[in-house]
Amino acid sequence: MQFIINILLSYLIGSISGSMVLGKIRGIDIRTMGSGNAGGTNAFRTVGSLFALGVVLIDISKGIISVVLISNLSFYGMIDENILSYMPVICGGAAVMGHVYPLYYNFKGGKGAGTLIGVLGILFPFCVPFALLSWFLVLVFTGFVGLGTMVSGLVVVLVAIQQGLINTPFGYFSIFMALFVIFTHRSNIYRMLRGEENQFKKIMWFKK
Repeated sequence: MQFIINILLSYLIGSISGSMVLGKIRGIDIRTMGSGNAGGTNAFRTVGSLFALGVVLIDISKGIISVVLISNLSFYGMIDENILSYMPVICGGAAVMGHVYPLYYNFKGGKGAGTLIGVLGILFPFCVPFALLSWFLVLVFTGFVGLGTMVSGLVVVLVAIQQGLINTPFGYFSIFMALFVIFTHRSNIYRMLRGEENQFKKIMWFKK
């Protein structure tokens, strides 16, 4: 019972969309703007850097809250130790799912990157610099934010392998989330294959 409650609470926290909350204050629905995605990248493109920063901070905080607070809740006594070791990653994963498929917004949310960074920053901080560096390098060389996000997810898996952690909760989590991030960016993949994906050309180091 406790296991289910914690997962559900994490999902509900994850369902709170930073872009929708701040958009409500601004009187806009970001899902009707730009790419239609309720995430930080679309917020930056359509509304601006300050709004996008607020969105990203809220989205990151959801992952942190789910891992730090909700995974440790125990209303009905101690959780079985075998389950307890997996609870933080499962609650973190539930928050990411809530971000992508938010209950409050007809299951139409972001792509999970911001909330996932919050989860990784608490549970596996050693992999965050590698993820951010790979994201940045892909961005400045290609201009594709989505591609950078997908590559950074795969880099986290490589870090798990290099550290000998692939058969641990972190390893399983990293594989699942890398595949899930690719899935949430499938529309970006289609647009890149068709040559229609938007690029941040201003930040690119090498431009055609």
